[in-house]
Amino acid sequence: LDDSLKALFDGGQTYETFLEEADRRKAMWDANTEKAEVSEGLLARAQAVGGTWHLLAVAVDGCSDSANTIPYLAALSQAVEGLDLRIIDSRAGRALMEAHPTPDGRAATPTVLLLDAAFAEAGAFIERPAPLQEWATAHRDDLTADEYLTQKFAWYDEDLGATTMLEVIDLMEAAASGN
Repeated sequence: LDDSLKALFDGGQTYETFLEEADRRKAMWDANTEKAEVSEGLLARAQAVGGTWHLLAVAVDGCSDSANTIPYLAALSQAVEGLDLRIIDSRAGRALMEAHPTPDGRAATPTVLLLDAAFAEAGAFIERPAPLQEWATAHRDDLTADEYLTQKFAWYDEDLGATTMLEVIDLMEAAASGN
């Protein structure tokens, strides 16, 4: 599988290329890319991990969760030496999504695998940050589609990718320490 993960990574797009080609939710992608900054604290933690890491993201431009997480992971990968990001579409990444379902059993974008220097899987970030995923699971059926999206986007706009970056750094720290 590590060979296939390396092949998927090598065949993936850089964030810059993905962003250039994105045409759905373009304003959201551009706005989040513009806002994406890595705090000094998160940057220090990520740099302290050291080593070589790869983020293999299954994402599509029409997915609002992708548009609210991937720009921040791109900023993190640009800021941290030894951390690289590649993006593949949901067709190429279908098996990865199915192998890493959401808590309610769905294959979803984004699915982001943390790979070590040898392209072995070391962790996964699925769909959205844990606090938002818990909120979504609890409230999805109580709200109209508009209310749900308004509240979800408000959470993302307030968080500015901090929780997404924190969860990926947590994965890196755990993998580096052998957990």
